[in-house]
Amino acid sequence: MYFDKNLTGRTEKRLPIMVRVRLSGLEAGSGEVEEKTYTDNLSSRGVRVCSTHRWQPGDAVEVVPVDQGPPIQGEVVYCEKSDKGRFFVGLKFRGGRAPWRILQRYGDA
Repeated sequence: MYFDKNLTGRTEKRLPIMVRVRLSGLEAGSGEVEEKTYTDNLSSRGVRVCSTHRWQPGDAVEVVPVDQGPPIQGEVVYCEKSDKGRFFVGLKFRGGRAPWRILQRYGDA
């Protein structure tokens, strides 16, 4: 069976590392959405975070990693409902790569 790597979506590996972050909306009217949360996994091009807010694909967000580097702007790719009223949110970073310090230890995933 032929397997087309272009159809899998993600090309970089994700590391299952928890990093404390502050997640907030960047679009007008979303300023009230700001929370402290954590990552479920991350790479230099994106991250999956846990959130109490339901985000929509295309929403512009800012992720501020605690002790991991400067704020990073991104876009919501998906939002999946989890248990206990929480959501897992997939984010794609704008401008390509994020300078996560933790990634330097693991070969810049």
